[in-house]
Amino acid sequence: MDRGPIQAETYYCPMHRDIRRPGPGKCPKCGMDLLPEGTRFGMLRHMVKSPVAIAVMIAILAVVMAMLIMK
Repeated sequence: MDRGPIQAETYYCPMHRDIRRPGPGKCPKCGMDLLPEGTRFGMLRHMVKSPVAIAVMIAILAVVMAMLIMK
């Protein structure tokens, strides 16, 4: 069964949507891993891989919650 030409997957940077490449690699602007086009929740998946990013998210959430409570 011939399905036609195989299309190359396009990869993009979750932080810089203008960065697109025909294959995997790193973003030239921020160094993040490029994700396959159509990846849902790509930014969240990337951040969960990094303990530092998780700590930053928790700290920001704590500050926002404290500010809301103080109002």
